[in-house]
Amino acid sequence: MTTTDTLTFDSLAALGARALDVAKRAGAAWCDVRLALIEREELAVRNGEVSALEQDEQAGFGIRVLHDGCWGFASGYDLTEAEVERVAALAVALARAGRRAGPGRHQWADEPAWRDRWSSTWLIDPFTVPLDRKIDLLMRADAILRAKPEITASNGTLSFRRETQTFLSSAGARIDQVVLRSGAGISATAHKDDETQTRSWPAAFGGQYLAVGWELVDSLDLVGHAAQCRDEAIELLAAEPCPVADKDIILSGDQLALQIHESVGHATELDRVQGWEANFAGTSFVDTGKIRGGFRYGSPHVNLVCDATVPGGLATVGYDDDGVRSQRWHVVRDGVFVGYQTSRDVAHVESAAGGGPADSQAPRSRGCSRAEGPSHVPIVRISNLSLLPGAWKFDDLVADTEDGIWMAGVKCWSIDQQRLNFQFTCEYGREIKGGKLGRLLKNPTYQGITPQFWGACDAICDVGEWRLWGVPNCGKGQPLQTAEMSHGAAPARFRKQAVGVRG
Repeated sequence: MTTTDTLTFDSLAALGARALDVAKRAGAAWCDVRLALIEREELAVRNGEVSALEQDEQAGFGIRVLHDGCWGFASGYDLTEAEVERVAALAVALARAGRRAGPGRHQWADEPAWRDRWSSTWLIDPFTVPLDRKIDLLMRADAILRAKPEITASNGTLSFRRETQTFLSSAGARIDQVVLRSGAGISATAHKDDETQTRSWPAAFGGQYLAVGWELVDSLDLVGHAAQCRDEAIELLAAEPCPVADKDIILSGDQLALQIHESVGHATELDRVQGWEANFAGTSFVDTGKIRGGFRYGSPHVNLVCDATVPGGLATVGYDDDGVRSQRWHVVRDGVFVGYQTSRDVAHVESAAGGGPADSQAPRSRGCSRAEGPSHVPIVRISNLSLLPGAWKFDDLVADTEDGIWMAGVKCWSIDQQRLNFQFTCEYGREIKGGKLGRLLKNPTYQGITPQFWGACDAICDVGEWRLWGVPNCGKGQPLQTAEMSHGAAPARFRKQAVGVRG
């Protein structure tokens, strides 16, 4: 099950049972405990040298107690009976201390006490692939990236993470899970005459990440794509700047993934809507009145679906960290906003506003509660949120566009505290004139307001162009937690968008 001989699901469960006993004797209305082993490996090559090589394992546990309407949470790393019992007592004490601050008003949505075992799937365990093979792959790709003098910086990364966790609750749940993901990517930076440009493969900020094994790395063919990545970075040095105008834009799937993440994913986390996230990256314009009023988030072509069951998704799990079984649901259906992302402690807000899972009469969580690890308290996190494919072939979509820009690859972005006003700059652009791809454009940039932008979507490419794109580094909460999720998208067109950098 793990790389250690002493930890098994049963041994973790036996320790967790001690924490539940402590909480029950103290009169807690609820207690859950998560015990986990996290294995991690990070490799990087920069400019022909190994710049990062990290391999570590970390075991620990977190205990959450609900007592008299107030939460207490505490965690530890020493997996012994004495330490688990001590930390459980501390969690109870913290809950009691919270009660002294005022009456508890906590609500907790019902969920069956599941007893199950679940695992993500992979063909080749990346932790069994020899280290010298991994480094050799990155070095070979890096040598090709640096084969021309205009390249001033080259990067290649490999990343692997596996979490083995047991969840137990005072209601009788026991859920054993293994979640493994892999990631890989390369980038080249070119410089000449005071101009600097970067191109990445297969995506920026570390490349592609999926909940699979080493087979992902093989499929990406970093060495085979290194020359294209290098040459495109060099070609961008002499490219024309993105014009300032109103034009149709066609966005690549990886760029759309970030657009989905920032303008839909974070905006529909219900804890953010409620203001619980106001001290870190703002709240949201999607107030609960919008679920009652049939708020139009986008055009009728726009269907955005959360799916924590989709194979390969970074947020694909059997159950979330509240013990809720994973689900699939629409956030936006035919352009209309229909559902939030929720946890057990905020599900009642959606239900009171007239939303929630259609198969549940009482408030039910949609299963979006996750923590970075056992030492963090679970909070609402974006699920695998995707734009459903349409019916267009990419070449046909270009041919149907008279005056526009094709934009690909994330470069930089900003979005306001309400998730409304945004600006994105891409790595790579091509002008579209008369239905044909034309001259190369550098720093292609577009601005918009979330509902107007999604309302301008009039065409989406078909399932053959659709891909899941992994986000391994989403930050939220204080103390900060990092979570992982995926966003599926195919290239899509948005009519008459503001492009270029306006003075």
